[in-house]
Amino acid sequence: MTAHAFPKLVLFDLDGTLLDSAPDMLATVNRMRAARGRAPMPLHELRPHVSKGSRAMSAAAFPELGGEVPAELIREFLDTYEGELGRHSLLFDGVAELLDAIEAAGSRWGIVTNKPEYLAVQVMPALGWDTRSAILVGGDTLPERKPHPLPLLHSAEQLGVAIGDCAYVGDDQRDIASARAAGMRSVVALWGYRRDDDDPRDWGGDALADRVHDLLDPGLWASLR
Repeated sequence: MTAHAFPKLVLFDLDGTLLDSAPDMLATVNRMRAARGRAPMPLHELRPHVSKGSRAMSAAAFPELGGEVPAELIREFLDTYEGELGRHSLLFDGVAELLDAIEAAGSRWGIVTNKPEYLAVQVMPALGWDTRSAILVGGDTLPERKPHPLPLLHSAEQLGVAIGDCAYVGDDQRDIASARAAGMRSVVALWGYRRDDDDPRDWGGDALADRVHDLLDPGLWASLR
């Protein structure tokens, strides 16, 4: 870690960590449900599944499938979601301030997500992140995705930053597992999406943050050194 508050490189998950994209996902599944004559699904029922990806959200939207989601339904979800992408989502409170602070401190930040790369790339320009994020790794950018360590190892290597000078922030157990496997420090984003039976204290993260603003506290980063 560097002497200032932030590591040289702070990597983030996207959905549920930087971006509250659950409303986009809700619009997606409700279009799919409407096409089948179903009533809309309430946000509170879908929200816990958002960080688990399209398969988990499709399974939640159509519980009669018993978790067995066919490939064509996943494709329908992704195609429908592309039409809703960025229409309803918002940054979590404090994210803009946090990214500004990381840059002002001379550090860099990037995104490692399991969202397909072609969708993640489309999110960036409207947020102004296409010219600011040091790296963007999607779920299909590499042969492996989180919880495998490759996306994080690749990001550090591509940017020429030692693993010990990086940290990863994510709201899902796969995020923390990926960081642990990569030997990278991690912060659990408690403001994100998770099921009631998920206990983030069991994930093995190096720190837990209740709010985005907690990541502006030098003490949090000092605790990772």
